[in-house]
Amino acid sequence: MYFRQLKYLVAIIEEGHFGRAAAKCNATQPSLSNGIKQLELELGVPIFLRGRGQRLQGLTAEGERIARWARLIISHCEAMKDEIDDMQGDLHGNLRIGAMSSISPVLPYILQLMRSSYPNVRVDVRFIGHDAIRTGLDNFSLDVAMAYMDTGSIGRRNMLPIYTESLSLLVPDVADFAGRTTISWEEAALLPLGLLRSSAHERQFIDDVFLSATGRTPTPKVESESILHLMFQVQYTELCTIIPSHFTRMPGLHPGTRALELVAPTPSREVGLFWAEAETMMPMAGVVVSIIKKLNKTNELRRLLESSRAGPVESVRLR
Repeated sequence: MYFRQLKYLVAIIEEGHFGRAAAKCNATQPSLSNGIKQLELELGVPIFLRGRGQRLQGLTAEGERIARWARLIISHCEAMKDEIDDMQGDLHGNLRIGAMSSISPVLPYILQLMRSSYPNVRVDVRFIGHDAIRTGLDNFSLDVAMAYMDTGSIGRRNMLPIYTESLSLLVPDVADFAGRTTISWEEAALLPLGLLRSSAHERQFIDDVFLSATGRTPTPKVESESILHLMFQVQYTELCTIIPSHFTRMPGLHPGTRALELVAPTPSREVGLFWAEAETMMPMAGVVVSIIKKLNKTNELRRLLESSRAGPVESVRLR
């Protein structure tokens, strides 16, 4: 069994196409096909389901298990090389982060701190849902993830808190809201709203709070997968939307809008770092864990985000 055969297998699964998989592996398509056939012969089981003309139609049960082992072996080999590089003071390679969209304004702050210590590490950030985060951690296509710590959908993982997220109502800066700093969920339910799509984990939490506070869930005028788009809706239309309170500072409010703290109740959620459970921490995961531990020790990030409640600032200069 050759290491490249395992890489061929994972590439075919990820690309879903022999030609693209071959290009990804810098191999010819016949070499790729022969590599998979040799792997099947050596293991004594078919890996792919084949239809007419030998077209691949998914993985066999054995293929699913082999694919998981292939990803594990590849990730450990890459981790071994990363650890040797780190020992020599030259850690480089790809750090793959899965994150929910609400952390996007905070990530530049975290990643800038990381780059100061590990300038040769390249970062691939993927804004995805909780199910995709769980899958990415399971199949080793993600090194770490950042999401809400109170969800069970990500499964059993190592976890480390990052910050606490509260919610605000973003409203047009008009006379109706002049002088106000807070608004109840009961009042918010009566306003024209733009919200995240109902399939989003964040939206499900918002609906649960509305239901608890008012006995009903809202019917938004506009739905979107983008918080930033909803903020533009508030800037240019009569709609209001719900945002993480730290958005008032990072990235900051658009002209013509203002944020009111949502009260009665005032729910909050802990955002945390997740990585795979293992006897040895992978070097790339260790990079992010070390940064978050430093931030938790100094409490610097939490102070920065919580200061958003005092009002927006024009800009945030990262050190």
